[in-house]
Amino acid sequence: MKVELKNVSKRLNDVTVLEDISLTLESGTIYGLKGKNGCGKTMLMRMMAGLIYPTSGTVSIDGEILHKDIATPRSIGILIENPAFLPGYTGQRNLELLAGLTGKADRTQIAKTMSRVGLDPNDKRTYRKYSLGMKQRLGIACALMECPDLILLDEPINAIDEKGVPKIWEALQEEKQRGALIMLACHDTEELTSLADRIITIEEGKICSISSQIERNS
Repeated sequence: MKVELKNVSKRLNDVTVLEDISLTLESGTIYGLKGKNGCGKTMLMRMMAGLIYPTSGTVSIDGEILHKDIATPRSIGILIENPAFLPGYTGQRNLELLAGLTGKADRTQIAKTMSRVGLDPNDKRTYRKYSLGMKQRLGIACALMECPDLILLDEPINAIDEKGVPKIWEALQEEKQRGALIMLACHDTEELTSLADRIITIEEGKICSISSQIERNS
């Protein structure tokens, strides 16, 4: 998969949220977004997901322009902001209902994905009884369960305990090895630096630097 952003800008009323963003992103790579709150990280991911229109410029997925050739990426897993599920159903049942819309993940795949992120697929508790960390894990499982080509995660380890973080990172490394293109934002700079192949730093809606692991370690 290749995602290309060409001279993308986004303005909300009189405020420029993103300005002249140009990027080429390829599969089998983890991209980390670094920057202060409000710098445009979430807006960039929402634009790549096809959830919002750019004011100018284009976003293309394997040569297909979003909102022109296709409405959204054809194969995407996404967790942006707080996950939301049906409170009266178990975690597994929630995922089964969502998977039923596309038919891309069966019960076995869902159970396997839940286990990968540290959830028990046989847990009979309903979603309303989940802790914040469990809810976040379920959101990540939802993003990964269909083995998507493009994975977008906004603060994926938010509310997850320290012991649980390595399990999430391990799952993302497995997705990278499978060939997925992964972009994530994480407030923990040290964790982001150790995980991402390339770090994209954004300040006030503009890309100010892009660094690779080799460059950061030299």
